[in-house]
Amino acid sequence: MRRASTLAASSLSRAILSSSEHHHYKILFPAASSFAANAGSSRRWFSSPVGSISSGGSPSAAKVVLSLGCLAASAAAGASLLAEKEAYAKEPVKLDLLPKEVVLYQYESCPFCNKVKAFLDYYDVPYKVVEVNPLSKKEIKWSDYKKVPILVVDGEQLQDSSAIIDQLRNKLSPPAKSSSLVDGDDEEKKWRRWVDDHLVHVLSPNIYRNASEALESFDYFTSNGNFSFSEKYTVKYAGAAAMYFVSKKLKKKYNITDERAALYEAAETWVDALDGREFLGGSKPNLADLAVYGVLRPIRYLRSGKDMVEHTRIGEWYTRMESAIGESSRIKA
Repeated sequence: MRRASTLAASSLSRAILSSSEHHHYKILFPAASSFAANAGSSRRWFSSPVGSISSGGSPSAAKVVLSLGCLAASAAAGASLLAEKEAYAKEPVKLDLLPKEVVLYQYESCPFCNKVKAFLDYYDVPYKVVEVNPLSKKEIKWSDYKKVPILVVDGEQLQDSSAIIDQLRNKLSPPAKSSSLVDGDDEEKKWRRWVDDHLVHVLSPNIYRNASEALESFDYFTSNGNFSFSEKYTVKYAGAAAMYFVSKKLKKKYNITDERAALYEAAETWVDALDGREFLGGSKPNLADLAVYGVLRPIRYLRSGKDMVEHTRIGEWYTRMESAIGESSRIKA
C-alpha cells in the first residue's frame, strides 16, 4: 500500500508539474436614486403618522405605515446597489464581434485558466468549459499542445493565457490608433508581466505551505476537478504530500524565505501600483487588473487568501473587481 501511494504521489507530481502553462502551476432607476437622496425628509414624513398611531390610532394604519417604511428602506438599498453597478458598468462588446462558440479546456484551480476566465466574464463572452483530467489528459489528446489553458474560438485553437487574452482583445476590440493610450498600455504591459514573472511564483509555496494547507488546497482541487472516485482519494492525499515537498523546492528556486511575507509584499506592491485609483485602468479594470484578479481568485477563500486580505490593503480592490466582473458568462452544461 505504501509503495502504491508513493508511486501515485510521484506520478501526480509529474503530471502537475508538466501540464500547466507554467509547469509548477497546472494544478493548481433615477426615481429610486432621488428617493434615497431624500431619505432624511422621508423619515420625518413617517414620524408623524407613527406617533399618532402609537397614541391610539388604527392597527391597520400602523401596518400600512410600517410597510411603507420597509419599502422605503428597500428602495434606498436598491438605489445604492444600482449606483455601485453603474459605477463599474462594463464596456459593451459589439454583438457582431462576439465569437459564436468558445470552449475553454482547463483545470478549475489553475491560476492561468482563471486569468482567461476573468477576461471572458468581464467582457460577457459566453463560453463552455471542459475540465481536463491532469493524470490522463484524455480531454486534450486531440491537441499537440498538452498544457492548459487551451481556448478554442470558432474552431481556432489558442494557447498560453497571455497570448489568448491578447488575441481575444484584438478580436473584440480592435486596437485604437490614437497615441494618447501609449503610456497606459506600457503600464498595463509592465504589470501583466509582473503577474506572470513574479506574482504566480509566490502562490504555490503559500497554498502548500504546510500539511493542513496542502490538504485544504487539494480538497478544493479534487472537489472541482475531473477525477474518478478512486482518483479523488489518491490525488487529495498523495498529491498534497507531493506538492508540499515541491513547494519547498520552489521557495529555494525563487529565493523565498518566508512565503506569507512574500505574498503580503506582492499584494502591497500591487496596491501601491494603483496609486489611489480604483483600478490600474482608472475607473474601469484593464488587462493587468484582470490578470491579478484571475490568478488570485483560486486562492481567495483558502487560508492563504484569507490571510492576504486580512493582513494587506488588497481587499477593497478585490471586492471592486468582483463587482466589476459580475456574474460568470460560463454556459452551464
